[in-house]
Amino acid sequence: MFETLLYTFLLSISPFGEARAGIPYAILNNVHFILAFLVGTIANTLVFPLFMWLIDTFSQRFWPFRMYKRGVVFLSKRAKKMAGKDLQKHGFWGLMVFVMIPLPGTGAYMGTIAASIFKIERKRAFLAISIGVLISSIFMALATHFGHMGVTQLSSN
Repeated sequence: MFETLLYTFLLSISPFGEARAGIPYAILNNVHFILAFLVGTIANTLVFPLFMWLIDTFSQRFWPFRMYKRGVVFLSKRAKKMAGKDLQKHGFWGLMVFVMIPLPGTGAYMGTIAASIFKIERKRAFLAISIGVLISSIFMALATHFGHMGVTQLSSN
């Protein structure tokens, strides 16, 4: 079980799925949905402070390098395109909804980049991203839990 929780944590903090992948992984590996929800949500909430620290640190040190600058510009354009005018117009609430929607390209990583680009105050950005992650994690935990229960019921009949 520890191994499954570790993988859940790592999936939930990774940019390749965040809690949207970690929580279903845990539930489908017979971890109670509340424990899966807690581990996935905590890991995904850690994305903002860790990623913001990385953005600050790397931007200070590597901005003079062309490859770094290209990567930052590419990600910034992508985040601006995805988050767009709604996030700039609605600020806190727009960021929360952007992170909350469980679609590819949305989530805590893109939300952190968008908060940095649109210069949303860090405390407000962290709160908006945390609430978005919490709501998204609730959706994923409940949908996976009840979906798994339904499939189990159907297969046992």
